[in-house]
This record gives sequence, structure tokens and C-alpha cells, in this order.
Amino acid sequence: MTKKTAENQVVEEKEGFVEGEGYPNCEGEPCANMADEEQPQTDTVAEESNNEEQTTEEAPKVEEVDWKDRYIRLQAEFDNFRKRTLREKMALIESGGSDVWKAVLPILDDMERAIAASEKSEDIAALREGEKLIYNKFVDIMRQKGVVEIEALDKEFDADLQEAVARFAAGEEKSGKVIDVVQRGYKQGEQVLRYAKVVVGE
Repeated sequence: MTKKTAENQVVEEKEGFVEGEGYPNCEGEPCANMADEEQPQTDTVAEESNNEEQTTEEAPKVEEVDWKDRYIRLQAEFDNFRKRTLREKMALIESGGSDVWKAVLPILDDMERAIAASEKSEDIAALREGEKLIYNKFVDIMRQKGVVEIEALDKEFDADLQEAVARFAAGEEKSGKVIDVVQRGYKQGEQVLRYAKVVVGE
């Protein structure tokens, strides 16, 4: 059994150590437990670090799913827009055609009446006057629909609007110009419905 000297006792008292007991502030519990109590803090830090890594990995995945969902929605909206536009275009073409025919039907009625009148009447002048009225009415309807005749006679030949069916020597003044119209041409706006068939001088 080791005897303690007075000097050693003073040193131990200064350090707060008493044989058989723990360090000061341990409150009767071995100070070895203090090391055990500190271990869970280390585990908690490790768990928090793992949670942060998982959150960092999950963030790009969530963003990727969000962008994919937006892309699918945008693609569906564009497909619906394309189908709707196509339906509207077809409906516009059909309604445009029906409008033209509705405007032309009165001309058909006038022609039927003119034919019936020509069978009973011998007044040639009156019949001709009726024909002119029908013709002028038809031309007015064409103008209302934007259809106009292509002016070609005595004008420079234009391959974009006219079709040369023949060339005829007409002197230097008429060279390159239209000297006769075989068949009239028509256009609607900038669109050519039928090219004018002409004879070009050379």
C-alpha cells in the first residue's frame, strides 16, 4: 500500500482529484461517462452530413422532373394548338367556298329566266340587254370577292400573269407587247386564278 506524502496530497487537492472518485464537476458519476456522452454528438453530426448529401442529390432530381413535366405540358398545348388551327383553316375554306356559291346562285336564277324568255320572245334587242345585265351582275359579284381581270392588251408581256400562245410580227412599236387576248385571265389579290392567254408582238 502506497503512502501518500503531504506534498502529493497537496498536489491532488489542487487538481481536485480524490482517489476512488471522478473528476470535479462529475457529480458522483465516473468521468469516463463524459466521453460516452460526447459520442452521440459526433453521430448526430454524421447523420446531419448524410442528410445534407441526400438533399443535395434529391434537388437535381426534383428539378429534372419539374422540367420534364413542363415539357410534356408544352408539347400537349402545341399539339392542341396545331389541331385547332387546322380545323379553323378547313372551316374557313369551306365557309369561303359556300359564300361564293351563295353569291353565284342568283346569277343562275337570272340565266334560267333569260333562257325561258328567249324561247317565248322574238325581241332580240331585249334579250341582248338581259344578257348584259346578267354579265354585269356576275362581274360585280366577282369584284366583291376580290376577283379582277388581268389587264393585258397593249401592255408589256408579263410571264407572271400571262401565257403567250403565239407571236406575231407587229413592228417595233408593238414588239414585246400583247397585241391580242385569246382568253382573259383573273386574279384574286396577288394570287393568279387563271393566266391570260395572249398573242405577243415581235
